[in-house]
Amino acid sequence: MLNTKVGYSRNSDSFQNGVETATMANLSTAKVGLLFTSCVMDQGKIIEGVKSVSGAHIIGCTSSAAICTQDGYLNDETGYSGMMSFGGDVFVGVSGSEKTNESAREIGRRLAREAMRELGERKPNYFFMTASPKEEEEYLLGVQDVVGKIPVFGGSAADNTVEGNWSVIVDDKVFADGCAIALFATDAEMKNIYTGQYNETDNVGIITEVKNDRTLVTIDGVPAVEKYCGWTDKNVDEVMGNNLLTETIFNPLGVKDPIGSVTAVRHPMFANEDLSMNIGAKLMPKTAIIQLHMEPEEMVSANPKTIEELNSMMNEEPQSYLLVHCGGRRLGLQLVFKEEEIYPRVKEITKDKEFLMVFTFGEYGTHEHSANTVGGLSLSFTGFGK
Repeated sequence: MLNTKVGYSRNSDSFQNGVETATMANLSTAKVGLLFTSCVMDQGKIIEGVKSVSGAHIIGCTSSAAICTQDGYLNDETGYSGMMSFGGDVFVGVSGSEKTNESAREIGRRLAREAMRELGERKPNYFFMTASPKEEEEYLLGVQDVVGKIPVFGGSAADNTVEGNWSVIVDDKVFADGCAIALFATDAEMKNIYTGQYNETDNVGIITEVKNDRTLVTIDGVPAVEKYCGWTDKNVDEVMGNNLLTETIFNPLGVKDPIGSVTAVRHPMFANEDLSMNIGAKLMPKTAIIQLHMEPEEMVSANPKTIEELNSMMNEEPQSYLLVHCGGRRLGLQLVFKEEEIYPRVKEITKDKEFLMVFTFGEYGTHEHSANTVGGLSLSFTGFGK
């Protein structure tokens, strides 16, 4: 039987925070703990506190401005940590690395081979991944080159101000640029649902120029910012620079996977002087891009709706959930004074089940017959059976 347990701490002392989180999560009897914490805390001291409780693997990242557990919403300015531990009938292989002169795909392959050696002859059933917000798609492809297209869940490291103050954590290592993975071999059921829950509009165009994978230059030959403002009736001057990030939370862009089973959200992050826009995930020229839309109440309701869909996918009642929620969505709800609605709406559906919700800058998951996917402004919700 798979055993999961959620622990957390609001202690502002980083060492004690790690001790309390690991102790509550029963890490001493587990194989691995997925750890998410605040960027304002001393990550090294948190790790020392965790390791004083258990020598089990830890892997995770910083969460943007908050985490949420079955007991409430933790957004203390002085810091917080949350952990979901996995023990019982499960084998885990863990590996992580800072960015090197290898390509991101080569690093992904190396991490997968290292984690596979820890599993021995066992084959992984699914894996967790976290990385810095830049080359997630390539890391994911590298891992899949070795382990195959088994389901992924997880998200990108985040900070509170989109200034690069995020951290990836793996065992005793902390770094701002790189990737970490945990491979799980177990007979226990795991299901993941990856979704944005946005509505597609009739505003659609062809991507005609992209630079460096993540800068959208033109749509239908028109500067991307100009095209977007025409679609949304926004003023170009109002969306320039960092303003684009908040102006697009409820009206982002999306691309369909090859068979149309998922529309991956692409969050415009920064409007450049040449009216190109930096995007939070990879784009390809000569493909269609769609303007999406969601009302604030729909964004709040998407959380319980997605959990209900996840429950219906599972063959048995889940014992716990890891809910990866985009930090941009959280920010959007904060700006319209609906952030406080996140916890009660989730708690209403999860009832007495333990869960850990974290807020990332990119989300990874799978949906129906689609391949594993990376995107932003999305939900990657995972349920675990016994």
